[in-house]
Amino acid sequence: MTRRRKTRQVMVGSVPVGGDAPISIQSMTTTKTADVDGTLAQIYALASAGCDIVRCTCNEEEAAEALAQIVPRSPVPIVADIHFQHRLALGALEAGVHALRLNPGNIRKAEHIKLVASEAKARGVPIRIGVNAGSLDPAMAELHGGITAEAMVASAMHELELFREVDFDDVKISVKASSVPLMIDAYRLLSETTDHPLHLGVTEAGVLPQGLIKGVAGIGALLAEGIGDTIRFSLTADPVEEAKAGRALLEVLQLRERKGLDLIACPSCGRAEVDVIRVATDAQQALEERNIPLQVAVMGCVVNGPGEAREADLGIAAGRGKGHLFVKGQVVRVVPEAEMVAALIDEAERIMAEGIEARLAAADPNAAALADAAREELLQIQGVDANHSSERIRRIREIAE
Repeated sequence: MTRRRKTRQVMVGSVPVGGDAPISIQSMTTTKTADVDGTLAQIYALASAGCDIVRCTCNEEEAAEALAQIVPRSPVPIVADIHFQHRLALGALEAGVHALRLNPGNIRKAEHIKLVASEAKARGVPIRIGVNAGSLDPAMAELHGGITAEAMVASAMHELELFREVDFDDVKISVKASSVPLMIDAYRLLSETTDHPLHLGVTEAGVLPQGLIKGVAGIGALLAEGIGDTIRFSLTADPVEEAKAGRALLEVLQLRERKGLDLIACPSCGRAEVDVIRVATDAQQALEERNIPLQVAVMGCVVNGPGEAREADLGIAAGRGKGHLFVKGQVVRVVPEAEMVAALIDEAERIMAEGIEARLAAADPNAAALADAAREELLQIQGVDANHSSERIRRIREIAE
């Protein structure tokens, strides 16, 4: 992972964005903001899914009034999303929101932009300059030969200059597009142009799974280059899925500490002794229900399973009607195939209660030998090392008995 690009820091409520702060996860409510209880329910669901900051639309006076009730009851900072009406930005500030998002393509009068920036400055509220390829100011597009990375960055810089005219610099910036290559190019250029913190996203990414793939491709590529301070997946789905995707991506890239289950599983192949997809799906559902924050592996056969997943806290590999339960690569129990998922859940709960070292100490002394025998038997069946496998299996079984 490339070292993260250094940016200045802004505070969105209690959440730092930029500088040395952890990369934060954002999403947006899909409820009518005027529905206070419904919006708060979705905000709490997002917070539970790992969302650090939530954006709510402020598209009418009723929404601005509702924000005054939502903000003090929210578990996370609230950003007001503003389009066209600068007076609604002023209303959102009066409601006490923690940040604003302004689209330069929609609010074009310089006096309106500077008025909002002045009021935000007076309240210590940051603003995100949210450039969107789909609503880019036509004048910027014409000046830069179309909807290009250069046009998008120029739009953001123009807005920033207007802010600076009223001595306002508490800003983070996004340059989103539904085209992944355009989005990547725009953020790369923006990162070379300014040290303001950057909000990453592929806008209008679409439904699952395509939308998720587009988001990972764009956001992940930039994060791997050290670009980005806060992220949002824009999916045509329950916004909780956006928060989960953001959390998972940051954990996979080791940019945030893992808090939940990390289930790894082999993709299955002709060597698999069980229905890996079913076992992995059942295990994931059961472990997530129990909120088990371990790295757990489900492997289809004992030939490579425990070795390939030796770094996992816990795992299970199938072998000729048996399940070989392993902790940190060491086989600790052999169970009937039908009990694989139940044994995995039981061992996960024991690890949570007793710790990994205690579970290794409690391993069945014959488990490793039985696993070796099963592995050698499977290798023999597959025609691998057949000359001495039979004798080795016999010796291992004698030891186990």
